[in-house]
This record gives sequence, C-alpha cells and structure tokens, in this order.
Amino acid sequence: MSGTDKTTLQKSLSGIHLWGIAVGLVISGEYFGWSYGWDKAGTLGFLITTIIVAVMYTCFIFSFTELTTAIPHAGGPFAYSYRAFGPLGGFVAGFATLIEFVFAPPAIALAIGSYLNVQFPSLDPKVAATGAYVIFMALNIAGVTIAATFELFVTVLAIIELFIFMGVVSPGFSIANFVANGWAGESTFSFTAFGGIFAAIPFAIWFFLAIEGAAMAAEETKNPNHTIPRAYIAGILTLVVLAFGTMIFAGGVGDWRQLSNINDPLPQAMKVVVGEQSGWLHMLVAIGLFGLVASFHGIIMGYSRQIFALARAGFLPARLATLHPTRKTPYLAILAGGVVGLIAIYSDNLIQFAGNTLTANVVTMSVFGALVMYIMSMAALIKLRQSEPKLVRPFRAPLYPVAPMIALGLSVLFLITMIWFNPQVFTLFVVLFGAGLVVYRLTQKTRMAQADDPMLQAAN
Repeated sequence: MSGTDKTTLQKSLSGIHLWGIAVGLVISGEYFGWSYGWDKAGTLGFLITTIIVAVMYTCFIFSFTELTTAIPHAGGPFAYSYRAFGPLGGFVAGFATLIEFVFAPPAIALAIGSYLNVQFPSLDPKVAATGAYVIFMALNIAGVTIAATFELFVTVLAIIELFIFMGVVSPGFSIANFVANGWAGESTFSFTAFGGIFAAIPFAIWFFLAIEGAAMAAEETKNPNHTIPRAYIAGILTLVVLAFGTMIFAGGVGDWRQLSNINDPLPQAMKVVVGEQSGWLHMLVAIGLFGLVASFHGIIMGYSRQIFALARAGFLPARLATLHPTRKTPYLAILAGGVVGLIAIYSDNLIQFAGNTLTANVVTMSVFGALVMYIMSMAALIKLRQSEPKLVRPFRAPLYPVAPMIALGLSVLFLITMIWFNPQVFTLFVVLFGAGLVVYRLTQKTRMAQADDPMLQAAN
C-alpha cells in the first residue's frame, strides 16, 4: 500500500448524509449557548443580532459552497486559503478552523452533562462530559459511514424534538413576555441596549456555528458537485427556521431572564408551561440530548478531518494523518482533539474569567476561530476568481461579488466588536495562534518534503 493510499479517505457519503452532517454540526446551538445572548442584549436586542448574523451566514454559505465544490478537500478552509494565498494563508485558515472545532465540543459536552444532571441530579456534569468524549470518539473511529448514519439519525430526532418543544410551550406563549424588558433588561431602547446587540454576537453565531464543517466531509462524499450545494442550501434553510422558532417560543413563556445564563434553557422553559413532573419535560431532556449529541459527534468528525488535513500537508506531525488500518478513519487525530477538549473542561479555573461562565468563554473562543476562518474563506473566493478564472466551479456563488462581500464585511465587523467586548478571551486566542505560528515555522522543512497531499502539491 502506498503512502498516498494510507492517507486517502474513502468516498462513501450520500447527499442526505451530508445534510445530516451540516445540520447536525450546528443543531446543539438551538438547545443551549444562544440564551447567553439574552444576558447581553435582552430578547429584542438579541433578535436584531440574530437577524444580522442570519444574513451573514446565508451569504456566507452560498459563497462558501463555490469553494467546497471546486476544491473538495478534507481540510476545507485550509485548502481554499492555501490555494489562494500559499502556505501562510493555509496556516491562518487551518489553525483558525482548528480552534473553532476543538473548542466547540467542550461547551457541548458540558451542556450534555447539564441536561443529564436535570434527570440525574447526582451526576457530575464534568464526568458525563468525559463519558461523552469517550463514547463518541470511539464511534467516530469505528467508520465514517457508521458515524454519518448515526449523525443523520440523531439529527432528525433533534429536529423533531425542537418542533415538539415549540408545540408544547405554545399555549403558554405570550408576546408580552417576550418583549418585557427586552432591551438588555430595560423596557426601552438605550445606549446599553445598542452595545448589547454587539456584545451578543458570539451567541447569535452559536445558532449557526460549524455548518461549514460539512466541507471537511467533501473528500468522502459521492458526487460532491451536486451533493454539496443541495446539502448546504437545505441545511442553512433548516437552521434559520429552527433558530428563530426556538428563540421566540422560549422567550415568550415567562420571565426570559431566568433562562439567560444557563446551559439548559429549553427544559427550563418547558418546565414553566407543563410543570416539573410532566412527561413532556422528561421527554425533552431525554430526546433533547440527541441535539447535543448530533453536534458533539459531528464536530468530532470535523476537528479530526482538520487535524488530519493539516498533518497530511505537513503543518502538524505527520503521524496525526495516520488512518486506522481497517476502519480507514483518522483515529489519532480524533484522539488528539479529544485530549485538548478534556483539558479545557477541567481547566475551568483558567478559562472562567471576565465574569463569564466556562461555557460562555469556550463558545467565544470557538467563535473567534470561526470568524477568522470566514474572513479567510471569503477572501480566498475573491482571490481565486481573479487568479484562477478557469478553475472548474460546479457551483458559482449567486450575486457575486455582493454576497461574499456582505459575508466578508459582516465577519470583519463581528470580529472587531468581539475583540472590544472580549479582550481577555481574545488574548488567549492570540497566544494560541502564536504557539501555532511557532509550529508552522518549525515544520517548514516537513511541508517541503510532504508527498501525501497531491491536491496541495498541484496548487504550488
């Protein structure tokens, strides 16, 4: 078996699999995390934030799909920026994506622990989070088709559950509850409310964060030219409907301020309507876990492919690009990302600062990585249109260059405002990026000798 065979992923995923991955990667964002935005902006302020973020993501996905179909590579944004800007551009996009996908799972794992704690009060959320890592790393190692089929199954259940949630709480919904003190805890719009709209950006992004991770499965997708556009377009439409529906119904069932700084807002919102002993509540906790599991499981798949792609191209130790001899999955990459996630979970004294919870800070760190990656991806799209006009593009971004410019401009604005409101988390982000840059410089000779990624060689 040649070295290339040892680092070549199998094409086994269908369109429905890819839709399941695209939605599943994100759907935990409907179950937790977003309600921290209420704490910053109030229900009305956060509604405005979410509308702006939804516009950005819609423009981004329609533009990003052009890159994904033209360059179907496990590295996703890393490969696009490498092609457009060379190794340094590839490093910036790849490392930013790595931060996004490695720091998102600890937040989701802790939310899984919090949901289980509702049902089993004696269970330590951190212990449950650790168990989730062990189980779903093992499932990802078992095989990509098995993992993707499971992802599709739990994603469909999670979607059904969100519609059930909306239906069950609808009798208790009141628009008066939703708008009460809706401007950053105040009854009228003010300068504080204006600032809160920007401070809430990372939590609105959490509604959609990681949908782009489906690009990392492009190398394992059958007929990607047709499959990827359909999966992405259907995915973003699904998520927009779920995001607004979940947020509005949860905010109208009582005092939304009681839900604004916790990891399990949906069970608590349902509890207000149906009571603590209702079977509906227990069903939401039980089935609602599928939403968290879908994202957790899918993002493990995403971070492992990013680590795999960076290692295969020489940006990380080559051993991390090793595939399991029988399962053909990047098992060492899966384990490496899991170790980082578990360290984050048990480092709450280091990561819990600036008056925010561990979950809020980890979410913010993940969003910093995402925004840098979005900026690099849109810049790569514009650059490649100019430098490689003859590149085969099975899907071309509609409304070009308006749509990618909207996505690029809003991403830059979001990044600037997030730095302003989260200087300590951004400092940690810069420190991690600096460490990554050192590795990038030290691995230069390895990259020059790398022979296992013919797609990137073709770009040189």
